[in-house]
Amino acid sequence: MNKRKRNNSILFILYIFIVALTFASCEDYLDKAPESDISDNDVYGNFRSFQGFVEEMYNCIADPHKALAGNIYYNAYFDDATLTNIPLMWDDGNYWFDQGRFMTGSLNTNNGTMSKRIYPLAWYAIRKANLTLANLELMKSATQEERNLIEGQAYFFRGFFHLELMQYFGGLPYIDTLLVASQEMKVPRLNYKETALKAAKDFRKAADLLPIDWDDTNAGKLTLGNNALRATRIEALGYLGRNLLYAASPMMNESSTGVNAYDTELCKQAADVFAEVIRLCNETGAFKLEPWETRTNNFWVWSPGNRERPGGTEVIRNQSIYDVAYTRWCTNRTSNPVQFGAGNTRVEVPTHNYVENYGMANGLPIHDPNSGFNPNDPFSNREPRFYVDIVVDGDRIVNSSSAGVNQFAQLYNGGIHKGGAQGSVTGYLYRKYTPLGCNQWDKGWDNFQAYQPRLRLADIYLMYAEAVLWGYGSAKASATGISLTSEQAFNTIRNRALLPDLDQKFLATKESFMEEIIRERAVELAFEGLRWFDLRRWNKHGEMKYREKYALDYDRGPDGKPINIQKRLVTTRVVEKKHNWIPFPVNDISLYAEFPQNPGW
Repeated sequence: MNKRKRNNSILFILYIFIVALTFASCEDYLDKAPESDISDNDVYGNFRSFQGFVEEMYNCIADPHKALAGNIYYNAYFDDATLTNIPLMWDDGNYWFDQGRFMTGSLNTNNGTMSKRIYPLAWYAIRKANLTLANLELMKSATQEERNLIEGQAYFFRGFFHLELMQYFGGLPYIDTLLVASQEMKVPRLNYKETALKAAKDFRKAADLLPIDWDDTNAGKLTLGNNALRATRIEALGYLGRNLLYAASPMMNESSTGVNAYDTELCKQAADVFAEVIRLCNETGAFKLEPWETRTNNFWVWSPGNRERPGGTEVIRNQSIYDVAYTRWCTNRTSNPVQFGAGNTRVEVPTHNYVENYGMANGLPIHDPNSGFNPNDPFSNREPRFYVDIVVDGDRIVNSSSAGVNQFAQLYNGGIHKGGAQGSVTGYLYRKYTPLGCNQWDKGWDNFQAYQPRLRLADIYLMYAEAVLWGYGSAKASATGISLTSEQAFNTIRNRALLPDLDQKFLATKESFMEEIIRERAVELAFEGLRWFDLRRWNKHGEMKYREKYALDYDRGPDGKPINIQKRLVTTRVVEKKHNWIPFPVNDISLYAEFPQNPGW
C-alpha cells in the first residue's frame, strides 16, 4: 500500500480503451466491416475492458489548484504590470465572473491537468458511474471479486462527484439512475441534507464492496505496485465521514433546516465513521501518519525520472495526474523564486493574518498572554510548521550562487522580493510545496514531484475531533467502538508537529476548544484547498477577521531582524449571505422549475 510509483497501468488501459473508441468513431460507417463494431459486451463483458471504462472516472477529478476555490481565500496578489495589489473578482464577490474556475475547460478527460474543471467533469463522471451500474449484468466473464471492484468504484465515484458539486453549489438533483434522452428531465433539486444522505448510501455501498488494498486482490495483482490511486474501503469511509460532517455543519444545516448549529445526530454518524477509518488504519497499517522527519513526503518528493509520487504513508486520496509535467502546477504556484522566470504576471502569497494562525514553540497561540510572542521579533520561536510552510525575510531560498541576490529572501520594505515586479505584497512567500533546491537556478524541479493532497489521515483525525465534540458533546468523549477521545485525536496531530498537548484551559467549553480546532486546521492543512470550505460550513465566512487580508511591512534592522513593523490592510473580501454558494449556470437552472438557482443569484 502507498507505493507512489507512476500508475502506468491505469494510463495504459485507459489509453488503449480511448484509442479503440476514437478509431471506431472516426472511421466512416459505410467502410466498416460489421465485426469491427465495439459492442456493449466488448466493453462490459469482462473485468479488464470494464475496468478500462471505469478508469476514466479517476481522470475526471479536477485539478485542485486551477479548479478549486480553496486556496484563493488566503492568497493576496501583486501585478508586476501595475505594481499594485489586484483584488480578485473572487474577493470582490463576483462569483459570476470567476465561474471559469468551475465551468470552463475540456470534457476530454485526457487533456492536461490545467484544463480540468469541476462542473462539467463531475456530471460526466456521474453519468459514467450510472452507466457502469446499469451494465453490471453484462459482466459475464468475471469473478465475484472483480464484479465487486467494478460496482464498488461506481458507487464511490457517484457519491464522490456529487459531493464535489455539493461543496460549492449546495443541494442537487441526485442522479442515481441512468437518464435517457427520451425521458422528461425533471429530477428535483434536493436540499443539502437530502443530497448528502443519498451520497452517504453510495459511499457506504462502496466501502462494503472495495478492498483495503488492491494489491491484496487477485485482480489487483495484475497491476501490483501500481494501485495506489485506486479507490479503497478506507477512502470510501473517509469521504463518507467528510460528507456527513459537512452536512452536519452549521451552514449546511441552516440551509437544510433553518438552524444555524451542528446537527448532533449527523455529527455522531460522522464521528463513528471516522472512528472506523482510524481503527482500520491502526489494524491494517494501510495508512499511518508520517513522522515529523518525513512529513513533507505528503506534499513533495525528489523524484529521479519522475517515477516517485508524494503521499507517503498518509495521503488517502492524491490528485490524479495525467501528465507528470503538470504536477507543480497543481499546488500553489509562484510561491517563491521557483516561478520568478516562468512568465507569470502576478505572485500568489499568504496573507499576514493567515500566518498568524501559526502559534509558538510552546504550543500556545501568539495572542495568548503566556505565549511569549514578541511583536517586535515576530519570526522567532514559532512552532515547527511555520518554518517548513512559510518563507520570511532572510530565509535561504536558493542554494546556487548563480542566483546572486536571490539566494536569500528580501521581504523587508525595498527588498527585491517585497512589492515591485513579481514580489510579495504581504511580506511572505510559500515554502510548503517548493522546497529549497526546487527553483530555476538549482534546477531541482527537473527531478521533483509535488501534489496538493485531496484527503489525508491528519484531516481524518481533526474531523474526528470536531465530530465527536459536537456529536458526543465533549472533548473528553469518544465515538462508538474506539477509546480515542476528541482531545486525544487533536493532540495526535499537534504532537506529530513536535508540540505539547493542548493546554487544558482551551477545553473549558466546546466553543473554546472549537476555536483551537479552527486554528489547528488552518495550520496543519495550510494551502491544501480546504480553508474556504471550512469557513463556509462553520458559518464564519462573513466574519470580518476572515474577510480582511493583511500584509506585514517592516524595515530590516542592523541585526537582520525586522524594525518599524506595521500591519497593512491589503483588501477586504466582499461576503454576503449569497456567497455561501456558487451560482449555477443560467442554462441549467432554466431547464425546469424543479431546479432553482441558489438564493441571491
